[in-house]
Amino acid sequence: MNVQIPVDEKNKTYQTIANSIFEHGIDTIFGLMGDANLYFIDHFVRACRGKFVPAAYDGNATLMALAYAQVSGKIGVASVTHGPALTNSITPLTEGARGNIPMVLFAGDTPTADRRNLQDIDQRALVAVTGAGWEQVRTPQTASVDIAHAFYRARTERRPIVLNIPADFMWKDVPHTPTVYPVFQTPAFVPDGPTFEDALGMIASARRPLILAGYGAIDAKPALIDLAERIDAPLATTLRAKDLFRGHPNAIGLFGTLSTPEAYSIIAQADCIISFGASLHQFTTDRGLLCKGKRIVQVNDRPDEAGQTLHSDAVLIADAKLTAENFLMWINEAEAAPSGFASEFAGRDVAAHPVPPPRAQKTGTIDFTTALNWLETALPQDRVLVTDGGRFMTEVWCHISAPDPRSFVLTANFGAIGLGLQEAVGAAAAVPNRPVTLFTGDGGFMLGGINEFNTAVRLGQDLIVIVCNDAAYGAEYVQFEDRQMDPALTLFDWPSFAQVATSLGGQGVTVRTLEDLEQAGDVIAKRDGPILIELMLDPSAMPRMRI
Repeated sequence: MNVQIPVDEKNKTYQTIANSIFEHGIDTIFGLMGDANLYFIDHFVRACRGKFVPAAYDGNATLMALAYAQVSGKIGVASVTHGPALTNSITPLTEGARGNIPMVLFAGDTPTADRRNLQDIDQRALVAVTGAGWEQVRTPQTASVDIAHAFYRARTERRPIVLNIPADFMWKDVPHTPTVYPVFQTPAFVPDGPTFEDALGMIASARRPLILAGYGAIDAKPALIDLAERIDAPLATTLRAKDLFRGHPNAIGLFGTLSTPEAYSIIAQADCIISFGASLHQFTTDRGLLCKGKRIVQVNDRPDEAGQTLHSDAVLIADAKLTAENFLMWINEAEAAPSGFASEFAGRDVAAHPVPPPRAQKTGTIDFTTALNWLETALPQDRVLVTDGGRFMTEVWCHISAPDPRSFVLTANFGAIGLGLQEAVGAAAAVPNRPVTLFTGDGGFMLGGINEFNTAVRLGQDLIVIVCNDAAYGAEYVQFEDRQMDPALTLFDWPSFAQVATSLGGQGVTVRTLEDLEQAGDVIAKRDGPILIELMLDPSAMPRMRI
């Protein structure tokens, strides 16, 4: 952004806040204005020529910023005012902290002298329970320094940082001093030593080695492929690194409870798992079953992710790319023979989930898996894929692809529903020239999506929303059904979401039959703004979750 920021002799704190955000390379703020943040947002738009994306609900601004950060690779920035605005942001902050997503939330606070303000609350204590970090603007004079430190922490700690700013600071006269702290990212490679030698020995002697990549290793893709091809190892990913190796002959897809039956069998046969950038949690390891009896080499640059669920045989706190290259160099030096493991399934697509025959459905509903496989082809191939939480999500993960891991936004780090549409808006703001596809449930859409669909309309975003409508809270429906109890309390007579989308300024279409899918295809092809496709589903015929 080639914008000259005007700074006069009577610079106010609100101007310093906006200028400091701009100086950190930020051109977009998501938020909801209140009396503690409206002035610096106004200055950011008018003087810094930045973009402000107004959310309809406070917490949704944080969710938008989280997705923006994931897709753009930049720091996400959001702002809310004080009290209820911050309490409304607790779930989104927890989602971001659990997902290790770097962002800064500028939170207003009540005036320091106003002890009886209705919206006064211990904001620091609120933030502490989420796992997000806390920074305080200590005085108007230290604002630029405190802001710089918040951005620095967001990058180095890879989590949301909440910057607390009392409302009565905004109109204080302060000199503006641009302050940006450089972040020194020097990857650590693994030197020769006992742990590295042990890990190398396990890899070289393995008869059936397998390479697993997590989100922390997506930038190491070429090095991991080189290593896999050299030792003839299958390539698998965690969910967050979904589709990293898609199309490679050694790729077997997702590792864990989301594996295809054939991929699961291949993993079970492996005798050594070489994991890069993955925490190896219970879903990835199928509660430890997929690692039982195998030697585990874990490479991760985050010490806190090593040993969370299981203790590996060799743990290297190191950069994925450099370590993979180091392994490869020494394997070549030793002239170790390839394992031949990946060659055993050469020519077979073991990563594609089999399509089961359609289940019997209630009249007026469509088979879910049939619809998903049709949508996989009909949706734009350069899409960003966003998934909300709900019992539909694991089938979407298995049957709908993304171009690469940064084009896949997962909103289930906290196990919540109703976060998807807000993150889809943030993703669309990050890549305005690409289509964004969201899969959400009926409950999630009513809980958190319906109030931001119009935001996407106002912004003119290229957003395709797929509402998986089984007219029920699915997880609870299953629990009643499994115990032969009446699930009536979990059922809902929702309005037509297709009509709601149209009334909010978009275009909606209802899908009950294969013919309706063809109509939906026309709507997708001719869209000129946000559209919503409502899949009418039978709650008793939905596939079980794969977790």
